[in-house]
Amino acid sequence: MRDAYRNQAEPLGPADRRLRIAQLAPLHESVPPKLYGGTERVVAYLAEELARRGHQVTLFASGDSTASVPLKPIWPVSLRLAGLSRYGHEYHLMMLSEAYQRAEEFDLIHSHLDFWNFPLARLVSTPTVATTHGRLDNPDLSPVWQSFRDISLISISDHQRLPLAGANWVSTVYHGLPRNLLRYSPKAGNYLAFLGRISPEKGPDVAIEVARRAGIPLKIAAKVDENDRAYFEARIKPLLSSPGIDFIGEITEKEKSEFLGNALALLFPVDWPEPFGLAMIEALACGTPVIARPCGSVPEVIRHGVTGLLATTVEELVAAVERVGEISRERCRAEFESRFTVETMATNYERAYRLVLEAACERARTSQLRVKLQANGGSHPHESQLGSVGA
Repeated sequence: MRDAYRNQAEPLGPADRRLRIAQLAPLHESVPPKLYGGTERVVAYLAEELARRGHQVTLFASGDSTASVPLKPIWPVSLRLAGLSRYGHEYHLMMLSEAYQRAEEFDLIHSHLDFWNFPLARLVSTPTVATTHGRLDNPDLSPVWQSFRDISLISISDHQRLPLAGANWVSTVYHGLPRNLLRYSPKAGNYLAFLGRISPEKGPDVAIEVARRAGIPLKIAAKVDENDRAYFEARIKPLLSSPGIDFIGEITEKEKSEFLGNALALLFPVDWPEPFGLAMIEALACGTPVIARPCGSVPEVIRHGVTGLLATTVEELVAAVERVGEISRERCRAEFESRFTVETMATNYERAYRLVLEAACERARTSQLRVKLQANGGSHPHESQLGSVGA
């Protein structure tokens, strides 16, 4: 028992030894996804880079996942392809049960499933850290987050964490892409691009209006979720007959270099607290500047006047399109390479893991000291301080 405590009390982390890490990915898409799927794409890149650095990574995901790490398949295919997306919560219970039954096999469990693993995280000694990939400003869910303030969290932007300022935030880690995934295009094309998902908060109707007023063609590469189908049919589909508007639908990863690289700019007119926005750094990787509304994380990702232009109204966005030639495509690519590569992302996650593991060691050390004091029936001159250690 003494040797076990000595091992647990030693400084743990990527700087000291390779880690056994469980990565829990959403089942809605494969890892990486065949088409749309930002979270699953990031999990794939992170898992592979951590494995390249010598960590033992086990990926809990759908069976059609192709990330180059050991896979624990929970369901044969991704839920969206199987038509089972509406049962996502139920199917993820199988993943959580499997992962936490095997918790002793890992040094760390890294969850990408919002708060669904939190109750189980309290029942095992293996530390859990959760990356929050969605918006956190729903007041109806605030009591849930408040009930689990002990769980270690990682945000994907500083702005994302603002609604939960009192949570146990360990770090902010921006998304990253493999350096050679997307091809740099030094020459701008003659159309505007919209990439991602058709939904009200993404602003595809605004993108169409901006392109129409600017007199520049717009190509839309986006998926339509079933819960956004009515919005697409009522608001967007009637606009697609406008001259110069080309709706492509979902595109693969291999198609993005041409789609983004040949664009004059990426239009990103979001109207919600965007947690990150993977499409923005995909555009930068191609050397394509971004024209966006300054919502959520956008000002953290895009530097106004350097890698894009930020504007609010349709008129201001049209004016930004007219000025976008002032933005250096070479500078956009350089910004991607300095801030948003998978190497940078993995290094920042390793630092976060180290903090989580060191905090877990401190809690274990404090707990064992309390047990020892109680067993001896005595007190320690610093016993009054124990309650605050590792809290």
